[in-house]
Amino acid sequence: MTTPNKPAKPGRRAGRPSGDDLDLRSRLLDVAIERFAQAGIGATPLRAIATAAGVTPAMLHYYFGDKARLVRAVIDERLLPVFVPLRAQLEQAGGDPMALIEGFVHGIGVVVARHPWLPPLWVCEVLCEGGALREVLFAEGVPGVPQLLAGRFAAAQADGRLNAGLDPRLLVVSLVGLTLFPAAGAPIWRRAFGAEGLGPEAMSQHTLALLGGGVVAREPGEAA
Repeated sequence: MTTPNKPAKPGRRAGRPSGDDLDLRSRLLDVAIERFAQAGIGATPLRAIATAAGVTPAMLHYYFGDKARLVRAVIDERLLPVFVPLRAQLEQAGGDPMALIEGFVHGIGVVVARHPWLPPLWVCEVLCEGGALREVLFAEGVPGVPQLLAGRFAAAQADGRLNAGLDPRLLVVSLVGLTLFPAAGAPIWRRAFGAEGLGPEAMSQHTLALLGGGVVAREPGEAA
């Protein structure tokens, strides 16, 4: 007695991915960048990402092929887009140095609040020697932002609107140091000071107060 042939299981059809495909692919990218921020790109195998996402490694291969293409997708679809609104905001800030500083500080605060993986990923993969993202960010993500700020700071300095003792380039470096570094070290200093309630907005306000008024209290009406 012959048994009837079972209908073949439908495979993935060519063309646009379905909504479910897009949702799962997006979730896999989110999990991947969080794992990369926690352990580093080189130290994170596909299996660890799959386990954290609750899928099999074969599913990652299904969507991305291999780790190199997964990393490329993370860069293109998660990392680089976070800088686009920040650059647009700075381009519209004009040449007033304090407006530029406020735009950068608040912009980074928004980015960190929305993407908490950015500061640790920045430290691990950009600042550390051999980081996998250093050249990527210089070639594709960061160009124009530091130069834009430094150029406008230099113009403001030439007009007498910025402290003549400052180096416009180092002012940009200082802004990065006062925003991304404290965010990256937040788990440590929050625990040390019992300051779990201090979030990105409080950090932005502190940074702007420091840059705008310094640390020495002045008498009412005293010039800064």
